[in-house]
Amino acid sequence: MSSYNFETRKSLHINLTSETHSSLKICSFKHRLSMQEIFEELAIRLVDGETYMQDLLKELAEKKKQRAIKKVSQTDAESIFKAIEDEITDM
Repeated sequence: MSSYNFETRKSLHINLTSETHSSLKICSFKHRLSMQEIFEELAIRLVDGETYMQDLLKELAEKKKQRAIKKVSQTDAESIFKAIEDEITDM
């Protein structure tokens, strides 16, 4: 009787800054791990709901929210200055 492995793999394509990629590669090499192994373990810990990882997700979400607010604020300021400029030129 033969056994079958029904585990399927999905590929993940991500972009990292060159500096982050290099540092991660060095870190993984020092521990004799592949980046694949590192990301697999991180994903497992995230979906398993580890407290530290859940807190990390919350922190990342908050940073993203703050960047979005800052970006909107900058866009609003540019719009206001443009409206003032248009108003002045129409006078």
